[in-house]
Parts: sequence; structure tokens; C-alpha cells
Amino acid sequence: MPMFTTSDGHMMHYKDWGQGPVVTFSHGWPLSSDAWSGQMQFLAAQGYRCIAHDRRGHGKSAQTGTGNDMDSYADDLEQLFAALGLQDITMVGHSTGGGEVARYIGRHGTGRVKKAVLLGAVPPVMVQSEANPEGLPLSVFDGLRHDILKNRSQFYKDFAIPFFSANRPDANVPQSLLDEFWLISMQAGLKNAYECIKAFSETDFTEDLKKFDVPTLIVHGEDDQIVPIADSAHKSAKLVQGAQSLFYPGLPHGLTATHADRFNADLLAFLRS
Repeated sequence: MPMFTTSDGHMMHYKDWGQGPVVTFSHGWPLSSDAWSGQMQFLAAQGYRCIAHDRRGHGKSAQTGTGNDMDSYADDLEQLFAALGLQDITMVGHSTGGGEVARYIGRHGTGRVKKAVLLGAVPPVMVQSEANPEGLPLSVFDGLRHDILKNRSQFYKDFAIPFFSANRPDANVPQSLLDEFWLISMQAGLKNAYECIKAFSETDFTEDLKKFDVPTLIVHGEDDQIVPIADSAHKSAKLVQGAQSLFYPGLPHGLTATHADRFNADLLAFLRS
């Protein structure tokens, strides 16, 4: 099982499939690299080298007691890239992983980066404040913290429903997909998942986005019930100079699974552009 050790001594798991131009994948909360399996399988067959890691505390990576914050996530990613000698990377980040990509570029620049994709991503900042009145109230994220401490297994079962918009009248989301979400989520450490809520909701990525100087695609489902598009993608598209945007009418936060063929085709077109 491919592993590398972070500078603070923790073992991190990653997948490395295929040969060719490098595409890296940063997953959403509280998932793991397994959430990208469909995209990795597809792109590896198209001649790309696909690398996805399990963020610290998630999946098969160490359940750390420290470093559950965006700066540490970005630094872990840089250490992985250095260990593998990666260059000319297209970085793809979903949800919290989109924040990870933004903070990576903000802290480490684009010396290794060729392109970036932010999908259903949390930047610029999710939580409501005087500077961000359109954001979600802090009470929403306090509720997440309360619920995962009370019964994280039930919480993940409930959270999967809006994640895939399975609560819409015309939804056609199989129970097996909801079960898969629960299974992957349960692999995350409780402390790590709990502390990551603050990281993805309260981190302000505005200055990070302003440092993007590579071709960037911002993708979002317009029926995203987890990261509302108006306070995320619409704003990020204005902050990233020259960004392309692709907004899918009616699609959910978890569109990589519910509409994999459509997203995969659009991602491949961006890679080839």
C-alpha cells in the first residue's frame, strides 16, 4: 500500500494509477481517495497518471491528533508532491479538497502546477460574518459538530441524502451509493472529522484565490445543498483571474458519482485544452 511519512511523522496513504501527465485529486469531507475512483479509472485509461491521497485523519491515513487544518493539509500535499517528484500537475479538488488546492497554491505557489480544477469547492469562505453576510451561520457548523459527536454513524447516513440530492422528488440515487458514502465516511477519525469542520467552514481563501496564475476551471452543481453555489463558485470565479466556469443546472454536491460520465468528459476536455 503506497504510503509516505509527513514531516511531523505521520503515515499518509495515496493511490498512484496510470502513466502520463499528472492529475492529482483532493477529496471532500469526510471522505477519502476512494471517492475519486471513478475519475481515476477513467483518466488512467485515457493516458493520465492519477494520484489521490487520503487527507490526514481520513481513509487509510494516520488519525493524527494535530494538524487538522488547511495549512497542514496543504503542506502534506507539497510533501507528497516532492516525494514523488511531481511537476506539471493538474490539481483537482472537491469541496474541502478545493480549499486544500487553494491553500496549496496560496502557500506553495504554482511552480509544480499546470492547471487547477475547483469542484463544488468551499472557497472563498463558507461561514457567515460581517465581511461575508451571504455565508452560512456558524450555528450550521456547530450543528454538524454536535451531530457527529452524538452519533457519527447516523449523521453520515443522514448527510449522504443532501450530499447527492437524494431528497429531491425526481432523484434517482441508488441506496448503494448512499451506503458507500457512509462506509467511506466511517473510516475518518472522529477527532479529525470534527476538527476539519472548522477548517473547511472558517478558513478564508480569498487571498489564496488571488494567487492563482494557471488555467483554472470552476465547476459546481446548481442544486448543491452542501456548499451553496452563490457564496462559493460564483465568488471564486470573480477572484481567480481568467477562470473558466461550468455550472450544472440541477446537479448535486456529489455529482462526481451521480453524473460521473458528464463530469469525466468535461474534465478530460479541460485537461486536453
